[in-house]
Amino acid sequence: MSHKRNLILVGAGFAGLSFVRRLRRLLPPDWTLTLVSEESYTTFNPLLPEAVGASIFPEHVIAPVREVIRPSSQWCFIMGRVSAIDLQRQLLNCETLDGEKMLPYDGLVLAFGNRARLDFMPGMEEFALPLKTVGDAMEIRNSILRRLAKMELVTDPELRKVLGSFIVIGGGFSGVEVAGEMIDCLHSMLRYYPKVRKEEVQVTVVQDQSRLLLELPEGLASSAQRSLEHRGGKVLLGERVQCIHADGVTLASGMRLIGASVICTIGTRPNLLADKLARDLDIPLERGRIPVRGDMRVMSSKDHCKAGIWAMGDCAQIENARDHSVCPPTAQFAVRQGACVADNLIAHLHGRSTRPFRYRARGMLASIGHKKGVAQVFGWRLFGLPAWLLWRAYYLLLMPTAGRKVRIYVEWTWGMFFPPDITHLRYLRSKDL
Repeated sequence: MSHKRNLILVGAGFAGLSFVRRLRRLLPPDWTLTLVSEESYTTFNPLLPEAVGASIFPEHVIAPVREVIRPSSQWCFIMGRVSAIDLQRQLLNCETLDGEKMLPYDGLVLAFGNRARLDFMPGMEEFALPLKTVGDAMEIRNSILRRLAKMELVTDPELRKVLGSFIVIGGGFSGVEVAGEMIDCLHSMLRYYPKVRKEEVQVTVVQDQSRLLLELPEGLASSAQRSLEHRGGKVLLGERVQCIHADGVTLASGMRLIGASVICTIGTRPNLLADKLARDLDIPLERGRIPVRGDMRVMSSKDHCKAGIWAMGDCAQIENARDHSVCPPTAQFAVRQGACVADNLIAHLHGRSTRPFRYRARGMLASIGHKKGVAQVFGWRLFGLPAWLLWRAYYLLLMPTAGRKVRIYVEWTWGMFFPPDITHLRYLRSKDL
């Protein structure tokens, strides 16, 4: 019986799932694939603002890993956290539900993404609400519901102003999308809170650049800003948050903004595994990412490829061979990188030459609220309902199974005609009551 070699993939984000899908029909029979991830699901991060605004339920933002890889004799999934990599013996130290395991590998693919940075500014860890996980989205949503419920009980106008003010730090895609969802969600929810007036709630976006959505043309960015402001939102440009407090933020200009809820969409930090790998390979991280060659194999300090290790997605610093720019950390690029690494890995196994990552972006999309969006696709600029529908169609296509696609489609259709859910979910066990 011939000895099978093991390929390990660490991470189950957009890049990881794309890699698995492509490799499913390419992996030689004498190889096995083991997918290792801290969670049993993958999170569709661009959909998190919709979970905040109750446009979809939290379970629709995630997809179970086992639905994607369908474990078999050649594929398996381990829920665990990789704490160390022994490069000499080619072993992964993995903390699993059954204790620590040492996993041998013949090939290693890294796609573990990054983490939210909570020390980006004073007060951020104590008072800010990050938006990186499903738990973060649910906490922000519950915070909105708690603020409205408390406003119904208090009469102090100053306290009501603090409770009804929501501050979003960051004017990129995540910031604009969550602000748009919050504006529409708040206005729709007020029908259930008759003691709260519309003029008492305010969503403010603080952006330290001269405009929103720097990745999009200025015209579309201006349209997004006008849409937010027309619906009652406030946008502060060229202002940097210096400190976060329990009741608001202080700007670098000295201005003070009040608000009991501060949502932070800026600041990322590398995964601890990336730091350890960089030290072991004696290579410096670039902007917190692992530097790779054009074909996405990990480099060493002497600028030559470390055999058998590949990196992709948000954890890797990848150059786009098309224009020599650094690939942005978006779903569109991560999906293409996963497919490219799968092709290159198979080429490498068969002794063929690999190819550098080369991709022309098809466009950029942003949802800025209910039935509102902005998009640039193949040079065409769209705004409003067409852009919003295109945004939803794109992410619906990325969902891994037909059943999950149907569930989300039905929920989205329902949400187009009915108000959002206002359930405040508290996961309490009986012994905690």
